[in-house]
Amino acid sequence: MKLRHVLAAASFFAMTLGSAQAQPGATSTLTMTPPQNVLQLSATGLVEVQQDLLTLSLSTTREGADANTVQNELRKAVDAAMNEVKKTAQREQMDVRSGDFNVHPRYARDGKINGWQGRAEIVLEGRDFPRITQAAARVPSMTIGNIEFGLSREARGKVEGEAQAMAIERFKARAGEIAKAFGFAGYTLREVSVSGEDSGYQPRMMAMAKEMRAGAAADAAPVPIEPGKSVVRITVSGSVQAH
Repeated sequence: MKLRHVLAAASFFAMTLGSAQAQPGATSTLTMTPPQNVLQLSATGLVEVQQDLLTLSLSTTREGADANTVQNELRKAVDAAMNEVKKTAQREQMDVRSGDFNVHPRYARDGKINGWQGRAEIVLEGRDFPRITQAAARVPSMTIGNIEFGLSREARGKVEGEAQAMAIERFKARAGEIAKAFGFAGYTLREVSVSGEDSGYQPRMMAMAKEMRAGAAADAAPVPIEPGKSVVRITVSGSVQAH
């Protein structure tokens, strides 16, 4: 007897469902209730670290009446400088690469071309600061065009991990505090995004070094430099639902 009731109920359910599906023009409206008690917040983790990467560029300029002549002279200057600095190059400690190379016309007051001028540079980059500055000092034909300090990939990766962990813990703590302040027992994470950046400052010596010629001193002494510090910032932002 009980089995018949179950079968009858199942048959009725199937018939009811089939009838609803078979009705022409039948539509259904699904009303979504907006989430309640959602909090938007963000937290930041900051870690200060000593800069361990130096990028130093050496540049030279040439002028002449013919573009090809200027270009050839620049190429010879670059080749000579590259051959010299590569003698002490070492992967990651001092990598050497070519930089900007351009030749453009020089115009007279009447708007006509009265000559050509060009500029070329090579770039030394690495974590061995003395090696880099000593190599630059051995190239008296080129001028130090720029000095920049930063973080190597290894240093940045390590510090970013620390800053990220700090930001996440602060995000969780702040979410719990805000939820509790509004009278809720806890919260559920809805969505989150992580972003990062690093900024730093350069030493005062850098402004002086920019104007110095690499081999200006009689004994080709290296340019004195002192790295600064970078601040790695990781921000965690998102929303939680208090409950």
